[in-house]
Amino acid sequence: MLPSLKAAFAFLSLLGLTSSMSLTTASSQKKLSEITKLVHNLQSRVQVPCNDSRVAQVTFTDRKLSEQELLCQAARALMKVTRCKTDYEPFILNLQSLHGKMNCSLSNDNEIYLRHFLPELGNFTQGMYRRLGVSPGQ
Repeated sequence: MLPSLKAAFAFLSLLGLTSSMSLTTASSQKKLSEITKLVHNLQSRVQVPCNDSRVAQVTFTDRKLSEQELLCQAARALMKVTRCKTDYEPFILNLQSLHGKMNCSLSNDNEIYLRHFLPELGNFTQGMYRRLGVSPGQ
């Protein structure tokens, strides 16, 4: 009787672990999807709000940095946009919730226009979304 009780407890523990991980993944997928949609919506306007603003360049292709570090850097870059703050606040909130409370540094040595930054951010978050295992059409 004791071995079956241990097996049942192990099964329930595994089930709890699996369900909590899928909730985190689903939440992350939703936030990544929202960022991608926000980028698309801003890009489909006649003019991207504050498109001539310059922000620090985030090297999304840098394999030495974790995804959380890159998300943190993207949030910090967008926080520097003081004009049009309301347009970029949803990005910042979603990015912050994805990277948690991580602190990161961001160099202002290389800057790019916001209109070029947004597609890079959209491609990066869409790639993360796909790596989580759901196709974008769903």
